[in-house]
Amino acid sequence: MSVTKPRFTLEFEKPIRELEDKIAALRASSESAGMDVTKEAVSMEAKLAQTRREVYGNLTPWQRVQLARHPRRPYSLDYIGMIFDDFQELHGDRLYMDDESTVGGTAFFEGQPVMVIGQQKGRDTKENLRRNFGCPNPEGYRKALRLMKMAHTFKLPIITLVDTPGAFPGIGSEERHVAEAIAVNLREMSQFGVPIITFVIGEGGSGGALGIAVSNRVYILENAYYSVISPEGCAAILFKDRAHAPKAAEALCLDAPNLLKLGVVDGVVKEPLGGAQEDPAATGSNIRKMLREALKELSKAKPDKLVADRYAKFRKMGVYAE
Repeated sequence: MSVTKPRFTLEFEKPIRELEDKIAALRASSESAGMDVTKEAVSMEAKLAQTRREVYGNLTPWQRVQLARHPRRPYSLDYIGMIFDDFQELHGDRLYMDDESTVGGTAFFEGQPVMVIGQQKGRDTKENLRRNFGCPNPEGYRKALRLMKMAHTFKLPIITLVDTPGAFPGIGSEERHVAEAIAVNLREMSQFGVPIITFVIGEGGSGGALGIAVSNRVYILENAYYSVISPEGCAAILFKDRAHAPKAAEALCLDAPNLLKLGVVDGVVKEPLGGAQEDPAATGSNIRKMLREALKELSKAKPDKLVADRYAKFRKMGVYAE
């Protein structure tokens, strides 16, 4: 006997779920009683559609953070399977171990060979332990760098998919110099003479995200976030209480609309109403379209220009005043 798993519902989604349950109950009772409830069902479905538009059309930064962490949201390997052909995963940093929170390898994008690197979470506890909940150790960044150096040697465009709460801050990770590994990646990525394109597909947590995101183009999914610190961490420092995370999310300007306005990202990938998990294939198609356009544009640039433009892109971020 199969057991239906309960739906995962965020707090702000409860009005939607309540209407869905009422419609399901109405249809079930009509079938058992032999009654025609078409008129009532149509009216309630119209109300449901309106409620969905109102809820998802006015999301706060904190609500987008919650959607970015949705357990059914597509992860890097999901998008790699949708967008690329003949992905050949490559393992290990050739120094210590293989970090499974970072995946990468060669693939073809519409016939063009590329190098794809992504941060990968797990779907259940067992896989999350294996993937370290998407938090890379230094070996994850060193593996990514090894693959990027290979791409540079063979003149392959580099595509990275960011989805991490942040680099792993454990004792072993610190002993093996995770901060140094990220810093080296920042330096080396700034000098590669091939196109580098990044998509923030879920969580973009601080240096853990930036370690694979020094790119010519940085795009973000509509309900992803990209921030120097998590809202909970910011709230704990500034307000001495993690419960103020919603206020911190507003102050951090970490959501896609704010990041685009500030010039931190170059474009926003549209998601289906309700989030990428509602229609992963449609989201993948939107990423594919943006990637195609970016590759077409960047492939025309010479290596020196790619390096110079990448450097200028990051230098102009922020405001400096004495």
